[in-house]
Amino acid sequence: MPDTITAADGVDTGRLAAWLDAHLPGRGPLGAVRPLAGGRSNLTYRIDWGGRTLVLRRPPLGHVLATAHDMAREHRVLTALGPTGVPVPPTYGLCTDPEVLGAPFYLMGLAEGSTYRSDEDLAPLGAGSALRTTHALVDTLALLHAVDPVRAGLGDFGRPEGFMARQVARWRRQWDASRIREVPGADPLNDRLAANCPDSGTVALVHGDYKLDNVLFDRADPGRVTAVLDWEMSTLGDPLADLGMLCMYWDGFAGVDRSPVASPGARPGWPGRREVVERYAAHSTVGLERLGWYTAFAFYKLAAILEGIHCRTVRGLTVGEESADLAAAVPLLVERGHAALDQAD
Repeated sequence: MPDTITAADGVDTGRLAAWLDAHLPGRGPLGAVRPLAGGRSNLTYRIDWGGRTLVLRRPPLGHVLATAHDMAREHRVLTALGPTGVPVPPTYGLCTDPEVLGAPFYLMGLAEGSTYRSDEDLAPLGAGSALRTTHALVDTLALLHAVDPVRAGLGDFGRPEGFMARQVARWRRQWDASRIREVPGADPLNDRLAANCPDSGTVALVHGDYKLDNVLFDRADPGRVTAVLDWEMSTLGDPLADLGMLCMYWDGFAGVDRSPVASPGARPGWPGRREVVERYAAHSTVGLERLGWYTAFAFYKLAAILEGIHCRTVRGLTVGEESADLAAAVPLLVERGHAALDQAD
């Protein structure tokens, strides 16, 4: 891969350099621009500019929901969380002019730390580190949900009333917009979720995709989170949506060949899903009676996300190569979503 990314890859280096010189303290030159591994939705680049290392976030190149990939919202929530104690990177600038890069984008600091994207990444961690990592991950989620949105300046950041009903409808629309094949059981799973949707309850700032590989951990101390990343789906809503997502990711890909994510809950020495829930309950006042429904919804939501990525990949609208394992995992997620609902009923 070349060091410098061209305009076709989502970054016009000439226009970016001019914008940086005009809007950020200091001055270039602009050095290498490289895509960062990680988020498969919004595009993330590491850039060298004026002797500093920054991170640029912009939407994907293809069509998405009108409310998805909102750079101004992502920039806003990161900026608001800075003083709260929730570990997030600092923000440096937001560009809403699509003439610069073809879409809005923002700049933030480069957060340092270890990320665990696969079971191979988890292998070096012993039982003690596994427990500390799990506790740090869960405690940080509880800390996020304890933030007062009004005091943080985010009182109007979402519409919490009817949040989960809108979520079920939203991800059905996302699925329909990405429909290039039929996945057995997908529509019936959405129907089951809609028919038994919980009423609005506790209101909190929710991350929207909280999982192990969206969190960075101190390289010397796996019991300390250095940054929570990928806030593109954050809003005001039901905190159990985050916890259900974490539970789904914790062991939802167990037994899958060439899994695209780690399954810590299925590994020897790691706490299971029950321990994750118990740790959260010890640090939160949120009622957990209907957590099974939220876990089932998380399976459906992730299936819809991966199906959207598969659609964009088929249409040639992604940067880099996308693993076929993502597309192959979608039917399994739908099946496990039904199983989670069966257990919750």
